Amino acid sequence: MSGIRYDWQEAEIRAIYETPLLELIYQAASVHRQYHNPKQIQVCKLISIKTGACPEDCSYCAQSSRYQTEVKPQALLDKQTVLNIAETAKQKGVSRVCMGAAWREVRDNSQFEKVLDMVKDVTDMGLEVCCTLGMLTADQAKRLETAGLYAYNHNLDTSAEYYSTIITTRTYSDRLNTIENVRQTNVTVCSGGILGLGETVEDRISMLHTLANLNPHPESVPINILSQVAGTPLENQPDVPIWEVVRMIATARIIMPTSDVRLSAGRARLSQVEQALCFMAGANSIFSSDDNKMLTVTTPCPDYDADQEMLNLLGLEMRPPSQRPNRVVSQIGV
Repeated sequence: MSGIRYDWQEAEIRAIYETPLLELIYQAASVHRQYHNPKQIQVCKLISIKTGACPEDCSYCAQSSRYQTEVKPQALLDKQTVLNIAETAKQKGVSRVCMGAAWREVRDNSQFEKVLDMVKDVTDMGLEVCCTLGMLTADQAKRLETAGLYAYNHNLDTSAEYYSTIITTRTYSDRLNTIENVRQTNVTVCSGGILGLGETVEDRISMLHTLANLNPHPESVPINILSQVAGTPLENQPDVPIWEVVRMIATARIIMPTSDVRLSAGRARLSQVEQALCFMAGANSIFSSDDNKMLTVTTPCPDYDADQEMLNLLGLEMRPPSQRPNRVVSQIGV
């Protein structure tokens, strides 16, 4: 097996992506077993701590204030509500709680202070805590680190070339700058993309190229499948075939071997057999819930009991939380 690389060329990634499917799955499964325990799946819970009324124009998002969707804006949840949700999740075997706020960016105000307090208390429960709060300064990232934050999610969504077709209220560079600000701390990085935005295969390869050439790689790479939301510009997009999802997961696994590859949004429409293929191809994390919702009323998510039944059927077990960030140390120059 080849070691960890940060100098991937797009042509190399394309060649991997286009490998005959069963061979690609076999190669990805082999890499997965070299770097991960193939019997373990990390189960995560996503909590929308502040919902709706986002000023961004992300074409896929139910929470944008620019579109008429079913989502009704809600204020920041109180801490006890968040702690109660986290405790229920922990009892069900969840080891990571992700807290998402529909903000364009973090502001240094009382709401951020409340989020920092939530991070401290959920971390004290023995859970990994991830936040996705929008753009972040280096100082804000440091404050989250001090509060005990384990990971920060900031997806690239798609390629740099296609990005402005989907979002105009921020740039690709803004995304990368936030990731770089997180990298100035010991907080791990969670960054991936969404399939089904109308992108081409070349866009998918370009996005993977960007992620795989970050040094270190994101510790977490979510592969999301578009959940079409009525009222958004992408409401009539066709479903992504399962084979394309599997190819994306397998390619990500091969080129970023130490990263967790997360089968994230859109999993609810996949059968158990289709999810098993994703696990075989290298996915080792899922999001689960107690209310059949992942983030908002428009994003369905399988529930804890159904996921436990599936994992039992496949002979898989829930991974316990890590005690501290497991950052990949660059070998360049060593």
